[in-house]
Amino acid sequence: MKYTQNEKILQHTEKTLIIGVDVASETHYARAFDYRGIEIGKIIKFSNKAEGFSNFSLWVKEIQFKYKKEAVMVGMEPTGHYWFNIAQYLKEESIKIALVNPFHVKRSKELDDNNPTKSDCKDPKTIAMLVKDGRYMIPYIPEGIYSEIRTAMETRWQLVKQLNRIRNRIKRWLNIYFPEFNEVFCDWEGKAALIALKEFPLPVKVVEQGVEGIVVHWQGIRAVGRKRAINLVEAARKSIGVREGLVAAENDLLTLIEEYELRLKQYERVMVFVEQLVIKIPGFKEITKIKGVGLITAAGFIAEVGDINRFEHPKQIQKLAGLNLKENSSGKHKGKTTISKRGRKRLRALLFQGIMPVVANNAEFKELHNYYTTRVQNPLKKKQSLILLCCKMIRIFFALLTKGTAYDPQKMMKDIKRPQLQEAA
Repeated sequence: MKYTQNEKILQHTEKTLIIGVDVASETHYARAFDYRGIEIGKIIKFSNKAEGFSNFSLWVKEIQFKYKKEAVMVGMEPTGHYWFNIAQYLKEESIKIALVNPFHVKRSKELDDNNPTKSDCKDPKTIAMLVKDGRYMIPYIPEGIYSEIRTAMETRWQLVKQLNRIRNRIKRWLNIYFPEFNEVFCDWEGKAALIALKEFPLPVKVVEQGVEGIVVHWQGIRAVGRKRAINLVEAARKSIGVREGLVAAENDLLTLIEEYELRLKQYERVMVFVEQLVIKIPGFKEITKIKGVGLITAAGFIAEVGDINRFEHPKQIQKLAGLNLKENSSGKHKGKTTISKRGRKRLRALLFQGIMPVVANNAEFKELHNYYTTRVQNPLKKKQSLILLCCKMIRIFFALLTKGTAYDPQKMMKDIKRPQLQEAA
């Protein structure tokens, strides 16, 4: 893999054909250039269909033959999901793909004509010039089991968002129609609370059921009984909830609960599928042996990173997650050093969410976190320490997945510099 701009530029020779493609939902536009930026051939418009892709491939081969070009590199913007199909086609045709940052395209399109105009004919040239100058990245398209894991974790991510949306809507419903319900049940997702919401969600229905009727519905459920039923009835009698539109309100709640149970069932099925997939990845079992690291953190890391062997160093994964440091300094002014927040934001979020239970439950990480935040020289804030531990976890995951070694807690402690030992030395 090439990372520096010079190395990217050196890949282009006089035998290289550089093509810029403006990707859209239905029709794509493409323009061809040589390695110096001189346009060759005419602009082509082709559809996002098999026939259109064939026409594009024929157009490329004609230009290659006419201008004696041996290598082809196609640049494009990662516009939503529209580039997936053409990228797969180009990969099957053994044509190199380069992705350019849409922000760079927006900023550099005025260089030629000093005009901010955006058009389907203008953008392909801007994209091709960025590729020519080495301002691009080579996309990673997962294959085999890594593609399966990423798709499955994407499904899980979408289900989590839908479940959170439903949970918030149910909380809103309770605040409007039965706010005292939350005083009786600390969690509406418990078995007894769900039964109550299905059978007698409104205060008036709770009063109608009475204590004995409620207890009958809760038979067989532990930790709830007559005392909880009495509290619920008393709360219903004193309720300040809205008393209008109750029939439609009850229907709304039942619809939300049905959707919640469906999404929960789908989520459980997806997680079973994810576990069946990631268990096949070498080193996965070693990752989950680290106390505090669960299935979601380990599987999510593999889904976002893909094949670990494509990386030469864990710092590359750190940059992929946007956890590499950036500094804003000029002259005598020294700005604050922060993380770049570039790359895969889902990987960054997953690592940060995953490190908190690790620090809470893992003795080594907890001791390291305490050291970083209390050391005499350059003590870190708690959030800074967590970010540093995220990078530490990346290095550990990288070692376990690439080398197949077991997790060694003692190696974690090498980061702690003991003042007593330094004085003795």
